[in-house]
Amino acid sequence: MQIEDGRGRTVMSDGFVRPPNGASHLEARGLEILVLSDAKDHSYASTFLLDIPPGYDVGAHVHRKVEETFFVIEGEVDLMAFAPVDRTASDWQSWEGDEGQKYVRAAPGTIMVAPPGCPHAFRNPGPSRARLLFQASPPGQEDYFAELMDILRTGDDPDPERIADLRRRYEIEQLTPVSLSP
Repeated sequence: MQIEDGRGRTVMSDGFVRPPNGASHLEARGLEILVLSDAKDHSYASTFLLDIPPGYDVGAHVHRKVEETFFVIEGEVDLMAFAPVDRTASDWQSWEGDEGQKYVRAAPGTIMVAPPGCPHAFRNPGPSRARLLFQASPPGQEDYFAELMDILRTGDDPDPERIADLRRRYEIEQLTPVSLSP
């Protein structure tokens, strides 16, 4: 059931329980995403389980209006969430923040929060898959993922202009390249 929250927003008044086989599954080029909750379920955030193949690098990027939280469940993942002093166009792992921040090789139990406007990235250095619990606020990132997976499933080389247009529509500025393989 939905109700108004007193500030003109419609919110859910009932919670929900979703069994493991009830999540939507998105997959392309080895990247798997389970949509655990989305804008239809939750007024605050969308929640996902990311299963990331070795070598996958999302590339450094910035969301103008979305805050993201990542929690490493399994495997090792390189994480970065800071504004670099000097921004190279190809390698976010060489970046350093104004307080000496560098990327972190994160083990299970590590959390990363990237507020709107904060450059951030993650990469699976391999050799095995990694799993992250991922939350995006406000909800809606599931629509971006669905469109991205459609693009990635077309042909051997996804059309970079379609991906760039998709990112513009979702107010994502890509700072370094995405890598789909080691």
